[in-house]
Amino acid sequence: MKELRDKRVIRGLLSEIEKRTRELPSSPRIMEVCGTHTMTVHRYGLKNMLEKVGVEMVSGPGCPVCITPNEIHEAAIELVTENENFILTTFGDMTRVPTRKSSLQKAVPAAGSMVKIVYSPRESLEIAGSSPEKQVVFFGVGFETTIPAIALTLREAIEKRLANFSILSALWIIPPPLKAIVKAKEIALDGFLYPGHVSAIIGEKPYQFIAKEYGIPGAITGFEPSDILLGIFSILNQIKDGNPTVSNEYSRVVRASGNPKALAVMEEMLETKDSYWRGLGLIPQSGLKIKKKYSAYDAEIRFNLRIKGGSGDLPGCRCGEVLQGLISPPQCPLFVEKCNPDSPYGPCMVSFEGACFVYYKYNPIIKNKL
Repeated sequence: MKELRDKRVIRGLLSEIEKRTRELPSSPRIMEVCGTHTMTVHRYGLKNMLEKVGVEMVSGPGCPVCITPNEIHEAAIELVTENENFILTTFGDMTRVPTRKSSLQKAVPAAGSMVKIVYSPRESLEIAGSSPEKQVVFFGVGFETTIPAIALTLREAIEKRLANFSILSALWIIPPPLKAIVKAKEIALDGFLYPGHVSAIIGEKPYQFIAKEYGIPGAITGFEPSDILLGIFSILNQIKDGNPTVSNEYSRVVRASGNPKALAVMEEMLETKDSYWRGLGLIPQSGLKIKKKYSAYDAEIRFNLRIKGGSGDLPGCRCGEVLQGLISPPQCPLFVEKCNPDSPYGPCMVSFEGACFVYYKYNPIIKNKL
């Protein structure tokens, strides 16, 4: 990986990018879809370097913790505060998301109940197996990267007949929100950097409609600085040649067809549904839910939850606009002063993949305002 971070390689790629941008009629604006890409862009100072050579980078909706609507978080809070002998398991970032009903981290569980942070969905299964007297709900969140592991966990729970285990799903599919952003025409984009880890699962085909129907170039990239720059260079070449496509600049990991086994277990256990995304609203067939025949393991059905999305952010928070790429984090009036990693007001400041957190963490000038 050293060569992918080598300063000489980075300078060489930036030089080639600058030559290409000079050949274009206007400065290109490229959205890095993935929150991990956003982190790389800022951690290594690429955003400023790219601006100097004529490329504007825009953050997108690639943070699953961020785009999960408040209503799902609030349903999880209700489960653990209103039910005794109940264990709610989830990933650490999910416990810190602020809502109108506080957060899971600050919630006071009912008697015999608790919130437990886990590092894999299977850990929740083990908890259910060792605590048969308690109901265990895994609050599962993720894109196609983590969804196969959640689907496998569901299948194992069914095979073991763990009647005290269920899943509260916050599972999202990446291509549909990109279509929503393009169709909305609220932001002009000249290209997309597609997430390498999601693409390792779904392959190249799910993005192709963006190039074919909307004429917007794209590149699948990895997460090292040179990966990012190679993806951008590919996009610029596509713009110059007038030939938008989906290039795979992460072929050391991503196959054109993705991961058939992962896709198969997702298809076996889950099905698509219309879902609300923070900032983007209701997007058709953009989420996944447990199939009806396995509904006994669906926490939303088992506990008769009434989850309705669409309420938006907390008053004053502009996380939804950040996720659409309409504004950058510093343009939110709450940024730094009222909303920071020690005291987040919105989910974009909670997750390590959240644009607000990334802007704060890797910009010393911003941090010094405190």
